[in-house]
Amino acid sequence: MKFKEFIHRYFTKVKTWWQKGIFQKSYRITYDVLWNIILFFIIIGVVGLFFGGGVGAGYFASLVKDEQVRDKESLEEDIYNYEETSELYFADNIYLGDVGSDLYREEVQLDEVSEFVKDAIIATEDEYFETHNGVVPKAILRAVYQEASNSDIKTGGSTLTQQLIKNQILTNEVSFERKAKEILLAMRVERFFEKDEILEAYLNIVPFGRNANGQNIAGIQTAAQGIFGVDAKDINLAQAAFIAGLPQSPSYYTPFLNGGTPKDEEGLEPGLSRMKSVLSRMLSAEHITQEQYDQAINYDIVADFAEPIPSSLDEYPYLTNEIKKRATEVLADILAKEDGYSDEDLENNEALQEEYSILAERQLGRNGYKVHSTINKEIFDKWKEITANYNNYGPDKVVRDKTTNEVVMVENPETGEMEQLVEPVQVGSMLIDNTSGKIISFVGGRGFETEQLNHATNAPRPNGSTMKPLLVYAPAMESGAVQPGSIVADVETTFAGGYTPGNYTGRYYGLVSAREALYKSHNVTAVKTYAKIIGSDPAAQYLEKMGFDRLVKNANHNDHVNLSTALGSVRNGVTVEENTNAYSTFGNDGKFSDAYMIEKIETVDGEVIYQHESKDPVEVFSPQTNYLMIDMMRDVLSRGTAAGVKGSLTNPNIDWAGKTGTSNDFYDTWFVATNPNVTVGSWMGYDHNMQLIDGYSTRNVSFWAQLVNAATEIDPELMAPSERFERPGGIVSRSYCVTSGLLPSSLCSELGLVQSDLFNAKFVPNKRDDSLIKGRYVMLDGEAVVAGENTPEEFTEGDGVAFNPEWLKEMEYDKLRDVTDLIPWNASGVWADIEIPSTEEVANDGRDPAVPSSLTKSGNALRWNSSASKDVVGYRIFRASEPDANFNLIGNTTELDFNIPESKAVYRIVAVDYFGQESAASQTVVVGDFSEPEPEEPEEPKEPEEPKEPKKPKPDEPEEPEEPEESENPGDNDSGDNGGNGGNGSNN
Repeated sequence: MKFKEFIHRYFTKVKTWWQKGIFQKSYRITYDVLWNIILFFIIIGVVGLFFGGGVGAGYFASLVKDEQVRDKESLEEDIYNYEETSELYFADNIYLGDVGSDLYREEVQLDEVSEFVKDAIIATEDEYFETHNGVVPKAILRAVYQEASNSDIKTGGSTLTQQLIKNQILTNEVSFERKAKEILLAMRVERFFEKDEILEAYLNIVPFGRNANGQNIAGIQTAAQGIFGVDAKDINLAQAAFIAGLPQSPSYYTPFLNGGTPKDEEGLEPGLSRMKSVLSRMLSAEHITQEQYDQAINYDIVADFAEPIPSSLDEYPYLTNEIKKRATEVLADILAKEDGYSDEDLENNEALQEEYSILAERQLGRNGYKVHSTINKEIFDKWKEITANYNNYGPDKVVRDKTTNEVVMVENPETGEMEQLVEPVQVGSMLIDNTSGKIISFVGGRGFETEQLNHATNAPRPNGSTMKPLLVYAPAMESGAVQPGSIVADVETTFAGGYTPGNYTGRYYGLVSAREALYKSHNVTAVKTYAKIIGSDPAAQYLEKMGFDRLVKNANHNDHVNLSTALGSVRNGVTVEENTNAYSTFGNDGKFSDAYMIEKIETVDGEVIYQHESKDPVEVFSPQTNYLMIDMMRDVLSRGTAAGVKGSLTNPNIDWAGKTGTSNDFYDTWFVATNPNVTVGSWMGYDHNMQLIDGYSTRNVSFWAQLVNAATEIDPELMAPSERFERPGGIVSRSYCVTSGLLPSSLCSELGLVQSDLFNAKFVPNKRDDSLIKGRYVMLDGEAVVAGENTPEEFTEGDGVAFNPEWLKEMEYDKLRDVTDLIPWNASGVWADIEIPSTEEVANDGRDPAVPSSLTKSGNALRWNSSASKDVVGYRIFRASEPDANFNLIGNTTELDFNIPESKAVYRIVAVDYFGQESAASQTVVVGDFSEPEPEEPEEPKEPEEPKEPKKPKPDEPEEPEEPEESENPGDNDSGDNGGNGGNGSNN
């Protein structure tokens, strides 16, 4: 009851309060206030939304304002411009390998890719790929929020389409501008392209870490091959899941280290966990069944990892790098010319060269070119084998510092310890086709792991005596300064500036022909010949035409005027390629064809963007000069410094012509030879200049022969032409006198000093030899002098032969330290009878010669001291039978003694000069005793003695012999010194 009353009373009060309208009034005020507040915020929110949207749209527009609106063709060109690895080829389209690059990629069509891969990539990278229009708004907002809040968790917001844009059109730059452009372009790509086209492009460009060789890879086909050794179409589910997980962090998840070594268990764990995550997403997206998931989770993926495959750089390091370098040069030239630059612009601007070299290298690494070379694979492989197995290079040597002579120490990369630097003899060789200039094969060195320097193409060294045909003899014959039969005096010669060249044997060779000087490789003769033509700058006229572009010409050093250049002493050296290429000029009838290795370059679609076109050969030497040079160099192989090579060739009848060479201090040894088809050059030496041991030339020539034999066995048509070098018109054979190189005189012929050789008909000698004369000669102060009109005949040498004094003066041989050096060092026979006459004219002072002094008798000869007069040619000997008798001429001599008989006599001599004038008589020498004997006193007669009985000898006892009487020696009282034997006087 009470409760009801309470309720009633309370209700009545509420009703009364409500009827009064107090609540309604308060509610309306609150409602109005709240509504106005809510309405205000709604208006503010709508305005803010529009404002923010406008600001956002304006900001977005500002970010993409510089991005042009692209049409489908433009997008297609950029998207499908894959960075595909270029390929290298031997000659005849034989695959060599890929270009070494930072990224390896091979293109594949989508229908050649496993469905597992497609599903795995979509499930992992873009689950809404099939439905979105290039972007996923909520993913973008999430990414913006995470960026704005600086969240540690970054889930990303890029679709496959956006990733494609980032990789192919934009960059990896982290900025709102790049992201805005990426969104805009992604939506535009989705408008123009089908999903399969986008997916195919993505699968071909995305990076997948490293392959089993440690190389960076991109594209699904390259990843399948490089990681599992299978094609993209054959990838199984577990492999697909592993690969699909790689793009998120390729270097972190990849199973291989930089060198290609598989990671250890701990290193593989992130990649394996990522694979399981990919499988989970595929299961959630219903791309695979639970059963497939279970099988893939338990699959031993590690067992499928590929083994390293030798790359072209591993197997052919010298060749791969060389082709890549040359292909880069070709592409750089093409790109520069496309931009309007000329060859001259590039040559004179190093910055421009560097710019286009970088651009070309990038294109070579990404454009999938097919680079075809001129290298014969079979010959190249065989040369590699010979180089590895040749056992006669000479010893390895410890390298010493040139200044301190201390042993050079280096760190062992494996142990980290310091050890002596020991260096092997290195080698470089090259084979070039004479006509085309094709480089058919080369040897870059004894092992790339030992020394990465290509000794065939990029190791310039002094080329020693191989320079002589190129710079000395062929140019000199071209100008007519010499011919093969020209005679040059190989004697000690000091040129202006104090340069005195010497021969490697340490001796001089006297009068020799240019032919002999070449095949025996005399240095002095070469320098003297070069001195005759150096004024015409043969280095510019000939060497530069044959591709020598390293010659120095400045104030400090000038290869163009230094006489030592004739012996190969060029400042910057010569490469094996340059030297061999220059010699191919001789094999090509005097015409130079520049060597090349790149035959053509094709795009991935087969379009030829470069095809080598041989320019017209450069005329260097006339056919006549060229043939004469060839003929002289034949002698190098038949009887010269490479005489043993013919016996080492399997085809010794091939017409080879070449030259050996050695640099100063025996640091380098060369041999280059050419036949009518090809030229082969070879060099040996230490990388750090050290002296080669004895036998260096033979070892190099033997190696050269092995290379030639191997190449001949593989391609005999190329290496062993049946034809010989063709002798052109204008070549004649002529006899010449070996003392002068002139036409033989009757005297030269009589003496047998005539030889014959080939000549250019334009330069046949037209003067008769005048180097020899025959007649009366006297010895004057130790020198032979042609007898004068009044010179007494008894002092002449009869009808001997001597060099013509006038000729000696004309040739300036009279200035030699010793004119006898003209006689060839190994000469015999008639050479020994040729006198060297004085070239000085004998002056007549009009006075009688000085009296010879100190006339004495010694033994059975007279002896005296020479007359003080320098023009005395001999002495006359006079005899008297007794001191008061008249003196009569009994003989003459050119010596300082004269034999006489033992009989008593008196002697004196006179000196006779060149002009027939006699000196006063010398003191006399008395031989024997001319004093009167004293009379003897008569003896008193003696009493005769009684005769005695003769003594009878004892039996068997001989009688004693009688003592002989002493005989008187009439000369016992003569005085004199103990001189030598008598002269050539007669005992009259």
